[in-house]
Amino acid sequence: MSTSRDEGAGATALVVDDEPQILMIMQFALETAGFTVATASDGARAWEVFTRMQVDLVVLDLMIPVVGGLTLAQRIRAVSEVPILMITALSEEADRVHGLEIGADDYMTKPFSPREFTLRAQALVRRWRRRPRQVITNGRLTLDADTHSIALDGALLDVPDTEARFLETLAAHLDRPVTYRDLLNEVWQTQEVAGAKDMIKMTAYRARQALGEHGHTYVKSVRSVGYMMPRIREGER
Repeated sequence: MSTSRDEGAGATALVVDDEPQILMIMQFALETAGFTVATASDGARAWEVFTRMQVDLVVLDLMIPVVGGLTLAQRIRAVSEVPILMITALSEEADRVHGLEIGADDYMTKPFSPREFTLRAQALVRRWRRRPRQVITNGRLTLDADTHSIALDGALLDVPDTEARFLETLAAHLDRPVTYRDLLNEVWQTQEVAGAKDMIKMTAYRARQALGEHGHTYVKSVRSVGYMMPRIREGER
């Protein structure tokens, strides 16, 4: 039975493994099934790739350098529900269980069949594509948390990824202030960084710029606390 290309066609996968041969096998198997594949050999590079592109699947070896697989999985799950397929060694049972506990969707142990690997990947993408989309509409603004796309009056805006996550975070807490600390945690997935408040203020400034004349309508400063997005009632401008 041949692999169905339809279930991978148009899907993008991020494959992370520090073993070049296994990385090549997984990349080839997915590309043969119609996936577009980005690769990384360590967790830091993988996170960089993940934050600048939209992916439908993350294939993640747990034993990777710089930033470990479990830490990377936690970072990804903090900002996205994208399916994660863990790749582990037979001896890594405890890590495998932990990975499933923090939100990984499936796992395979090395060595594995490329055919089974492809079928598992396709199944995860199929479920991902059938899930309800996370779309928030507030007045004239529509935010799609799945694609990080933002539209005003139906027209897509060119909003950088960090500013999009900033706006999505505010939209998820309509009419409620989001503190600097919570913004740091939800947008940047960290608890502490030098100059955090100034960084957040600059992000708010750029988010307002992206919204043009409506910037100050949707991004309100809450003095000494953080920022909020007011709920815009129907008919309000």
